[in-house]
Amino acid sequence: MRPELLVAVLGTGTEVGKTWVGARLAGAFRQQGLTVAARKPVQSFDPADPGPTDAAVLAAATGEAVDDVCPPHRCLPLAMAPPMAAELLALPPFTVADLCAEIDWPEGTGVGLVETVGGPCSPVAADGDSLDLVVSLWPDVVVLVADAGLGTINAVELCRRTVPLRPLLIVLNRFDGADPLHTGNLVWLRRDLGTTVLSDTASAASACLAVSSASS
Repeated sequence: MRPELLVAVLGTGTEVGKTWVGARLAGAFRQQGLTVAARKPVQSFDPADPGPTDAAVLAAATGEAVDDVCPPHRCLPLAMAPPMAAELLALPPFTVADLCAEIDWPEGTGVGLVETVGGPCSPVAADGDSLDLVVSLWPDVVVLVADAGLGTINAVELCRRTVPLRPLLIVLNRFDGADPLHTGNLVWLRRDLGTTVLSDTASAASACLAVSSASS
Protein backbone atom coordinates (compact mmCIF):
# COMPACT_ATOMS: atom_id res chain seq x y z
CA MET A 1 0.00 0.00 0.00
CA ARG A 2 1.57 3.27 -1.14
CA PRO A 3 0.29 6.74 -0.17
CA GLU A 4 -1.07 8.99 -2.89
CA LEU A 5 1.93 11.27 -2.23
CA LEU A 6 5.12 9.91 -0.69
CA VAL A 7 7.50 12.52 0.74
CA ALA A 8 10.99 11.71 2.01
CA VAL A 9 12.58 14.10 4.50
CA LEU A 10 16.37 14.23 4.35
CA GLY A 11 18.73 16.56 6.16
CA THR A 12 22.08 18.06 5.30
CA GLY A 13 23.26 16.68 8.65
CA THR A 14 22.27 15.96 12.24
CA GLU A 15 20.30 18.52 14.28
CA VAL A 16 19.17 20.63 11.32
CA GLY A 17 15.51 20.13 12.23
CA LYS A 18 14.28 17.27 10.03
CA THR A 19 11.74 16.15 12.61
CA TRP A 20 10.47 19.67 13.27
CA VAL A 21 10.03 20.30 9.55
CA GLY A 22 8.41 16.90 9.05
CA ALA A 23 5.95 17.58 11.85
CA ARG A 24 5.10 21.01 10.47
CA LEU A 25 4.59 19.55 7.01
CA ALA A 26 2.25 16.94 8.47
CA GLY A 27 0.26 19.67 10.21
CA ALA A 28 0.02 21.71 7.02
CA PHE A 29 -1.20 18.70 5.04
CA ARG A 30 -3.79 17.85 7.69
CA GLN A 31 -5.07 21.42 7.67
CA GLN A 32 -5.91 20.87 4.01
CA GLY A 33 -8.03 17.87 4.91
CA LEU A 34 -5.54 15.20 3.89
CA THR A 35 -4.95 11.95 5.74
CA VAL A 36 -1.30 11.93 6.79
CA ALA A 37 0.94 9.19 8.16
CA ALA A 38 4.59 9.49 9.17
CA ARG A 39 7.24 6.82 9.40
CA LYS A 40 10.64 6.88 11.07
CA PRO A 41 11.94 3.44 10.02
CA VAL A 42 14.61 3.45 12.73
CA GLN A 43 15.67 5.90 15.42
CA SER A 44 18.43 6.11 17.98
CA PHE A 45 18.29 8.43 20.96
CA ASP A 46 19.76 9.33 24.33
CA PRO A 47 17.57 7.66 26.98
CA ALA A 48 18.64 10.35 29.48
CA ASP A 49 17.15 13.08 27.30
CA PRO A 50 13.79 14.07 28.79
CA GLY A 51 12.47 15.35 25.47
CA PRO A 52 10.27 13.33 23.10
CA THR A 53 11.85 11.06 20.51
CA ASP A 54 11.58 11.89 16.82
CA ALA A 55 8.86 9.26 16.45
CA ALA A 56 6.89 10.80 19.31
CA VAL A 57 7.05 14.26 17.71
CA LEU A 58 5.87 12.89 14.37
CA ALA A 59 3.13 10.84 16.03
CA ALA A 60 1.80 13.94 17.80
CA ALA A 61 1.74 15.79 14.47
CA THR A 62 -0.15 13.06 12.61
CA GLY A 63 -2.38 11.73 15.40
CA GLU A 64 -0.87 8.25 15.17
CA ALA A 65 0.48 5.90 17.81
CA VAL A 66 4.23 6.22 18.38
CA ASP A 67 4.71 2.50 17.71
CA ASP A 68 3.10 2.94 14.28
CA VAL A 69 5.59 5.67 13.40
CA CYS A 70 8.62 3.65 14.51
CA PRO A 71 8.43 -0.01 15.52
CA PRO A 72 9.58 -0.56 19.14
CA HIS A 73 12.34 -2.94 18.06
CA ARG A 74 13.78 -0.15 15.86
CA CYS A 75 13.95 2.35 18.74
CA LEU A 76 17.54 2.16 19.88
CA PRO A 77 18.44 3.82 23.21
CA LEU A 78 21.94 4.90 22.22
CA ALA A 79 22.69 8.23 20.54
CA MET A 80 24.71 7.20 17.50
CA ALA A 81 24.09 5.95 13.97
CA PRO A 82 21.47 3.17 14.19
CA PRO A 83 23.60 0.27 12.89
CA MET A 84 26.41 1.27 15.26
CA ALA A 85 23.93 1.53 18.14
CA ALA A 86 22.50 -1.89 17.30
CA GLU A 87 25.95 -3.44 17.32
CA LEU A 88 26.88 -1.98 20.72
CA LEU A 89 23.49 -2.98 22.12
CA ALA A 90 24.11 -6.56 20.91
CA LEU A 91 21.06 -6.46 18.64
CA PRO A 92 20.84 -8.32 15.33
CA PRO A 93 22.02 -6.34 12.31
CA PHE A 94 19.36 -5.09 9.91
CA THR A 95 19.40 -4.01 6.27
CA VAL A 96 17.83 -1.23 4.24
CA ALA A 97 15.49 -3.84 2.77
CA ASP A 98 14.42 -4.83 6.29
CA LEU A 99 13.52 -1.22 7.10
CA CYS A 100 11.60 -0.77 3.86
CA ALA A 101 9.67 -4.00 4.39
CA GLU A 102 8.54 -2.86 7.84
CA ILE A 103 6.98 0.38 6.57
CA ASP A 104 3.23 -0.12 6.62
CA TRP A 105 0.84 2.56 5.38
CA PRO A 106 -2.79 2.64 6.50
CA GLU A 107 -5.34 2.28 3.75
CA GLY A 108 -6.38 5.62 2.32
CA THR A 109 -3.24 7.51 3.32
CA GLY A 110 -3.14 10.72 1.30
CA VAL A 111 0.38 11.81 2.26
CA GLY A 112 3.11 9.59 3.66
CA LEU A 113 6.18 11.15 5.25
CA VAL A 114 9.37 9.17 5.77
CA GLU A 115 12.07 10.73 7.91
CA THR A 116 15.64 9.49 7.67
CA VAL A 117 18.57 9.90 10.09
CA GLY A 118 21.45 12.37 9.98
CA GLY A 119 22.55 13.40 6.49
CA PRO A 120 22.30 11.52 3.18
CA CYS A 121 25.45 9.52 3.86
CA SER A 122 24.69 8.77 7.53
CA PRO A 123 24.49 4.99 8.16
CA VAL A 124 20.90 3.88 8.59
CA ALA A 125 21.41 0.11 8.34
CA ALA A 126 24.22 -2.42 8.15
CA ASP A 127 24.32 -2.19 4.37
CA GLY A 128 23.37 1.37 3.56
CA ASP A 129 22.81 4.99 4.45
CA SER A 130 19.85 7.37 4.53
CA LEU A 131 20.11 8.04 0.81
CA ASP A 132 20.01 4.31 0.06
CA LEU A 133 16.81 4.10 2.07
CA VAL A 134 15.23 7.00 0.21
CA VAL A 135 16.22 5.66 -3.20
CA SER A 136 14.75 2.27 -2.28
CA LEU A 137 11.43 3.91 -1.43
CA TRP A 138 11.45 6.06 -4.59
CA PRO A 139 9.37 8.92 -3.17
CA ASP A 140 7.39 11.40 -5.24
CA VAL A 141 9.33 14.31 -3.75
CA VAL A 142 12.39 14.73 -1.50
CA VAL A 143 12.51 17.53 1.04
CA LEU A 144 16.07 18.44 2.01
CA VAL A 145 16.23 20.30 5.33
CA ALA A 146 19.17 22.64 5.93
CA ASP A 147 20.05 25.16 8.58
CA ALA A 148 19.62 28.74 7.37
CA GLY A 149 22.89 30.01 8.84
CA LEU A 150 26.59 29.88 8.19
CA GLY A 151 27.81 26.97 6.06
CA THR A 152 24.47 26.08 4.54
CA ILE A 153 25.43 26.84 0.93
CA ASN A 154 28.22 24.26 1.01
CA ALA A 155 26.07 21.72 2.86
CA VAL A 156 23.12 22.12 0.49
CA GLU A 157 25.24 21.94 -2.65
CA LEU A 158 27.10 18.82 -1.50
CA CYS A 159 23.84 17.08 -0.64
CA ARG A 160 22.11 18.23 -3.81
CA ARG A 161 24.86 16.65 -5.90
CA THR A 162 24.50 13.43 -3.89
CA VAL A 163 20.74 13.02 -4.15
CA PRO A 164 19.80 11.62 -7.59
CA LEU A 165 16.04 11.97 -7.15
CA ARG A 166 13.93 14.86 -8.37
CA PRO A 167 11.94 16.88 -7.56
CA LEU A 168 14.10 18.06 -4.67
CA LEU A 169 12.73 20.82 -2.45
CA ILE A 170 15.15 22.57 -0.10
CA VAL A 171 13.85 24.04 3.15
CA LEU A 172 16.00 26.46 5.15
CA ASN A 173 15.02 25.76 8.74
CA ARG A 174 15.12 28.37 11.50
CA PHE A 175 14.98 31.08 8.83
CA ASP A 176 14.97 34.66 10.09
CA GLY A 177 14.05 37.20 7.45
CA ALA A 178 15.72 39.95 9.49
CA ASP A 179 19.08 38.16 9.40
CA PRO A 180 21.13 39.28 6.37
CA LEU A 181 23.06 36.00 6.38
CA HIS A 182 19.85 33.98 6.16
CA THR A 183 18.37 36.13 3.41
CA GLY A 184 21.69 36.16 1.55
CA ASN A 185 21.87 32.37 1.67
CA LEU A 186 18.33 32.11 0.37
CA VAL A 187 18.99 34.44 -2.56
CA TRP A 188 22.28 32.74 -3.43
CA LEU A 189 20.85 29.24 -3.36
CA ARG A 190 17.81 30.16 -5.45
CA ARG A 191 19.90 31.98 -8.02
CA ASP A 192 22.73 29.47 -8.36
CA LEU A 193 21.04 26.11 -7.81
CA GLY A 194 18.09 26.53 -10.12
CA THR A 195 15.95 24.49 -7.75
CA THR A 196 13.20 25.29 -5.29
CA VAL A 197 14.52 26.75 -2.03
CA LEU A 198 11.92 27.62 0.60
CA SER A 199 12.10 29.34 3.96
CA ASP A 200 8.88 28.09 5.57
CA THR A 201 7.05 24.78 5.89
CA ALA A 202 3.69 26.06 4.64
CA SER A 203 5.26 26.88 1.27
CA ALA A 204 7.03 23.53 1.29
CA ALA A 205 3.74 21.69 1.84
CA SER A 206 2.15 23.59 -1.02
CA ALA A 207 5.11 22.78 -3.27
CA CYS A 208 4.79 19.07 -2.42
CA LEU A 209 1.10 19.09 -3.29
CA ALA A 210 1.84 20.90 -6.53
CA VAL A 211 4.14 18.03 -7.47
CA SER A 212 1.35 15.59 -6.75
CA SER A 213 -1.13 17.58 -8.87
CA ALA A 214 1.29 17.84 -11.77
CA SER A 215 1.87 14.09 -11.85
CA SER A 216 -1.80 13.10 -11.61
